[in-house]
Amino acid sequence: MSDFTPTYSPIKDHGEELAKAEAGVAKLAASRNDRWYPKFHIASDGGWINDPNGLCFHKGRWHVYYQLHPYGTRWGSCHWGHVSSDDMVTWRREPITFAPSLEEEKDGVFSGSAVIDDDGHARFYYTGHRWANGVDGSDGEWQVQMLAEPTDDTLNTVEKKGVVVDCPREKVNSHFRDPKVWKTNGVWYMTFGVSSAEKRGQMWLYTSEDMVEWTFRTVLFEHPDPDVFMLECPDFFPVTDKDGNEKWVIGFSAMGSKPSGFMNRNANNAGYMIGTWEPGGEFKPETDFRLWDCGHNFYAPQSFNTVPGDTADNTDGRQIMYGWLSPFVDPIPMQEDGWCGQLTLPREVFLGDDGDVHTAPAAEMAGLREDTDEIGALEVKSGTERTVMDDAEAVEIEMTIDLRHTTAERAGLKVHATEDGSYTYIAYDDQLGGVVVDRQANKYGDRGYRMAPLDRAELEADELKLRVFVDRGSVEVYVNDGHQVLSSYSYAAEGPRAIRLAAESGDLNVTALTTHHLRSIGLE
Repeated sequence: MSDFTPTYSPIKDHGEELAKAEAGVAKLAASRNDRWYPKFHIASDGGWINDPNGLCFHKGRWHVYYQLHPYGTRWGSCHWGHVSSDDMVTWRREPITFAPSLEEEKDGVFSGSAVIDDDGHARFYYTGHRWANGVDGSDGEWQVQMLAEPTDDTLNTVEKKGVVVDCPREKVNSHFRDPKVWKTNGVWYMTFGVSSAEKRGQMWLYTSEDMVEWTFRTVLFEHPDPDVFMLECPDFFPVTDKDGNEKWVIGFSAMGSKPSGFMNRNANNAGYMIGTWEPGGEFKPETDFRLWDCGHNFYAPQSFNTVPGDTADNTDGRQIMYGWLSPFVDPIPMQEDGWCGQLTLPREVFLGDDGDVHTAPAAEMAGLREDTDEIGALEVKSGTERTVMDDAEAVEIEMTIDLRHTTAERAGLKVHATEDGSYTYIAYDDQLGGVVVDRQANKYGDRGYRMAPLDRAELEADELKLRVFVDRGSVEVYVNDGHQVLSSYSYAAEGPRAIRLAAESGDLNVTALTTHHLRSIGLE
């Protein structure tokens, strides 16, 4: 053990700040409008949320934390909200866990991760944030990596230990945040996102023997695009290909990437590369940058392994990911309803036989199903529609499209279809060669469309598989077992919310169609 002592400068009572935050959320929740409030996605009672944080499985419970501004429905001073579950299906609210109380985090307890140490205890690493001028971001930010430890196995309360990695401000252009910690070959590693002094997006690599004193080793990765100035919410983990070879997946949310065709259409874009890594060295990419999710509203994902500990012990563990459905583009109508923001469903991350990353709904999501209607095969003629459900508030739809006998230029599902003509269209577009989420007919919110491209093998296949989750105000579309995903807000208009099949300029042939009503996860 070293004699290193983390920097720790209290300026407020943490318990008092947590109590104020709880009161702030309760005030907003008291008048909350539930028209789009999720039934089976994680969200706060009230206030603004963003990144998932501190994901872990500990002592028989799943824990999900998230960035929370408890005093309004727009981004503000960040706290950590918390929910937990014993089955990943039914969740309960836990007390708000982090509030700013130290000088080093006075303007926000920013994002971070949880890790289970060698003794089975959880530790939290997060970013302490403050404005460089003490007022706002006009003169930059001062960010440091911090450590906290839970006081008991509920993980509801924490003891803050202080700063374990200070920011070398002469080498950094303000941004220095979002630590991810793991263990490989007996060594603890930490990486986080950095904007270098030259304004290049990087991930730095540190090592530690005791999880308290950390030493810089190298730049793990620098984004090749000079327009990308910061890599937020980084992730890094091993996967195994079909031949049993270890690969590493590096994930990050790229700030500054420019739109190009169907790529990088959002304000900032979260994606990954697959490659190799020798512990202690630089990551060597073997693929280009690929989006985790092609929808309008996905950002800042975080993953964790279900088996804590060294990589060698994780061969049977699943890599579970949550993302943030990010409402970046105005108008954002749910901000009028006392809450703003939700997380995605949990997704299992793995390499498919095609050698690419897939993110499919966690197996536990089948436990949301209340009933099942196996509709079977059917055909929808060109220019017609067929109602599948008259009023669907929270449903899952499994649909297989027969590509050999589908002649439509565009065909699929119109969800949140109301009597005033509003709907969101989830369709296979034969001309574009992909699956689209089209919100041009939405009454509320931002519109536009997004497309998830299919590769040549998928376009030449006999079938296209879609798994669609429709909540009160959002859709998640999983394409071909999660090879592509699209997550978007869909603000349903007033009245019953039908689901209809539609075909344009040709016929739609469906091999199999099954619907499931989904129950609440208990956070309403």
